[in-house]
Amino acid sequence: MGHKEYPMPSSVTSVLSRVLAEYALAPHGIHGIVHWARVFENGVHLAELTGADMDVVKLFAVLHDSKRRNDDYDPEHGPRAAEFARQIRGDVFDLPDHEFNLLCIACEGHTDELTHSDITVQACWDADRLDLGRVGITPRPSRLCTNVAKLQETIDWAHNRSCN
Repeated sequence: MGHKEYPMPSSVTSVLSRVLAEYALAPHGIHGIVHWARVFENGVHLAELTGADMDVVKLFAVLHDSKRRNDDYDPEHGPRAAEFARQIRGDVFDLPDHEFNLLCIACEGHTDELTHSDITVQACWDADRLDLGRVGITPRPSRLCTNVAKLQETIDWAHNRSCN
């Protein structure tokens, strides 16, 4: 897989600025900005190949861990991220209702849910799970949702990036 540059749209940049202004953890920690950038790249790659909603996937990348209170066990960080998205919708970014609901579902369930019927939610969760190498875990196909993410080529591509 060749490396592509994925520009960050202004709406995502605005969300990122807002997230960083309120982020409780070290921005360069294991759930911080470098992780979000890899989730962004993973998500764009998956969206291109699956037809997932690109705007939702990009916003998920910067929002999903935005309300973590620690880098360990924090089971409510996803629901808090969804609530944060609700608070800043219309101010910092906007999405149509259907896409916004998918973003909230993706944020709320990204830690505990295994899969979802919607390809966009699946791509969001896979984008995050493909970055587990940063904590010494190789993603397993059985824990991924999309057929693209389950490919060994995709796992290797993402895992190699996440370990650097």
